[in-house]
This record gives sequence, C-alpha cells and structure tokens, in this order.
Amino acid sequence: MIADPPHIDVGAYALGLLEEPDRRAFEAHLPACPSCHDELGMLRGIARTLDGIAPIAEPADAMPVPPEPAVVSDLLRHRAGRRRRHRAARALAAAAAGVVLLGGALGTGFTLGADRGTSASPPAGQDDGTAALLRDGRRVSATDAGTGVSGTVAVQPKAWGSRIGMELSRVRGPLECELVAVDERGSAHTVVGWSVPARGYGLPGSPQPRLALQGGTALRPDEIARFEVRTIGAGRTLLTVPA
Repeated sequence: MIADPPHIDVGAYALGLLEEPDRRAFEAHLPACPSCHDELGMLRGIARTLDGIAPIAEPADAMPVPPEPAVVSDLLRHRAGRRRRHRAARALAAAAAGVVLLGGALGTGFTLGADRGTSASPPAGQDDGTAALLRDGRRVSATDAGTGVSGTVAVQPKAWGSRIGMELSRVRGPLECELVAVDERGSAHTVVGWSVPARGYGLPGSPQPRLALQGGTALRPDEIARFEVRTIGAGRTLLTVPA
C-alpha cells in the first residue's frame, strides 16, 4: 500500500515530475488537504511561467542533465513558504495601519458636542464607539492643578494590544496635542494626535464642552504605567492620568 505523500510532493506534482504511483497517491491525498490544494494553485502558475522560459543553449557536445525532482520540489516549497510569510506580514502591516488610521481619523475628524455622561445620542455623523468605550472600558480620571486640564481615559484589552478612549476638557488652544501611553520603562507610545482650536474645549466661549476621541497601542493594559497628554513640538505635559 502506498503511504500518503509528503506535502513537499506539491511542487513535483505541479511540474509533472511524480511517478504514476506517487501521482495517484497525491491526487487521493489532495481533496482532504486544504494547504496542499492552495499551494498547488500557486505552484501551477509558477510552472506555467517556467514553461514559457526558453532553455539556455548548451554546447553541441554537452549532454542535457534534467533537474532532480527533489531539488525542484524543495525550491518551489521554499518559494511558496516565503510567499505565504510575505502575505501574512502584509496583512499584519495592513491591520496595524488600520488601527493607526482609525485613531488619527477619530482624533482629527470627530468631536462630541454633548456630555457623554448623559443618555443623549451623539449628533448625526459623529462616532458612538468612543462613547461606548468610555462607558464600558476601565476608566481613570485626573485633573492637572497647573494647567487646569481635566480628562478621563478608558482602556479595553485587544488581541493586538489596547484600545484607548479619552475625554478631555478645559484645554486652551490653539495647540497640537497627542495622547501617549508610557510603559514601565518610561518609553512613550503615541496613541492618537489632534488639534485644539483657538477657543479650546470646555472653556467659556468654547464651541464644544469636551473632546472625545480614541486610538490604540500595541501595549497590553498591564504594560501601561500612565497616560500623558502632551503638546506636539514643545513636548509640554498638560495632563497625566495613571493607568
């Protein structure tokens, strides 16, 4: 009885290099193996490409030496593995970029015009996810005696790190600010950045009583020592919120 072929037979099968017993065994194995099925689809494209490449002219007295099936199969297996790793890396990078873009978009594009402690719905076109995070996440509030800035930070654990929501008031503008998560070693990790209009937030004459936004960090909640609201450029700390 012929044993199930190893997965590396995919390359040899795609190139038509398997002997008849091995070919039949591989074809019997293929329907039950999704990984071999996916890899075969990729390698068939490579095989068609190789078929279109003209051979290098050999000297008249040289004997052609066909490639060893095991060598070709091994090369194709490694190439397929590299492509799978590259696809996974691109997917991970895209996911990380999505988190950063989400934080940036919410930081610059959304403000909440009502006190989120009330039961009123957010105005049309504004994000309700930040309000839910501030309501349901682990919350910590603080006020800076020097700057007068007051804020609340909520943390929600995620598989990729931590989702962070923040409410901020009594901020004077114009400023450009950022929220950073500071780890136990003192390293700062940017969560989200935004701009403060000239009339600020939560001050007499301010158009909005508070700013609400969200972002994310790769740090887990237990790796965060504190949060800081800093001015961009000068690096002045407006508010520190313990984690």
